Amino acid sequence: MTAFDKDSFSLTNKVALVTGGASGLGLNYSIALSMYGADVFIVSRSQKGWEEAQKAVEGNGQQIGFLQKDITADGAAAEVIQAVLDQFGHLDILVNNAGMQIRNDVLDFSDEDWKKVIDLNLNALYYLSHEAAKVMVKQKSGKIINIGSMQSYRAGKFIFPYTASKHAVLGLTKAYADALAPYNIQVNGLAPGYIKTDMTKPLQEDPIRGPEIKAHIPSGEWGVPEELMGPVVFLESQASDYVTGVMLPVDGGYLLR
Repeated sequence: MTAFDKDSFSLTNKVALVTGGASGLGLNYSIALSMYGADVFIVSRSQKGWEEAQKAVEGNGQQIGFLQKDITADGAAAEVIQAVLDQFGHLDILVNNAGMQIRNDVLDFSDEDWKKVIDLNLNALYYLSHEAAKVMVKQKSGKIINIGSMQSYRAGKFIFPYTASKHAVLGLTKAYADALAPYNIQVNGLAPGYIKTDMTKPLQEDPIRGPEIKAHIPSGEWGVPEELMGPVVFLESQASDYVTGVMLPVDGGYLLR
């Protein structure tokens, strides 16, 4: 980056791959990136939300592509990256958003549930980053954003694999940022705080934890998905070219206490 101007946030002519980008927070990332000029490719296990995502992205004047695929399947990462290249010819941005959470008591947690969460939240993220890096290294540019969590920093006594995976995502973000920096590739993360989504609905409605969480947030309010849209655009744009290896909490100050 040689100069800063209003175009420093532009994503014009960029192609962004967003895993799970048609629902939840992923849809907000897809919309935000397309608002600033990026074409979007979404991979998801089902076609849920595809119509809404297409309408939003095309409404912002951008192209969109889809692939229905379980990204935890063997060989899925290479297939996904190739699908992006087949449609758009290049890949500039990867948002590793897809994830899941399973809750249970410590002694009742099954091996199968551990494996499900780790395979999606960590292993699939690693394999996609690895395949995307092969493309980005050749073009000597790229942005990778990994979605972390408050559990990248804190314990979660009912969500052990989720906590383990999100701690690992923080470490992997730093390691990839270090390894890919010589190729002009920035690797960063977003750590959403307590955001009003379907995933956090049980916590919002919990008569004990709900008020506890709200009282712990300095701003006094749960966040809304739209509050993550600005940070994701910043981390994917030229404006953040000298920022790498960072996990940016978007949490209303939750981690301060």
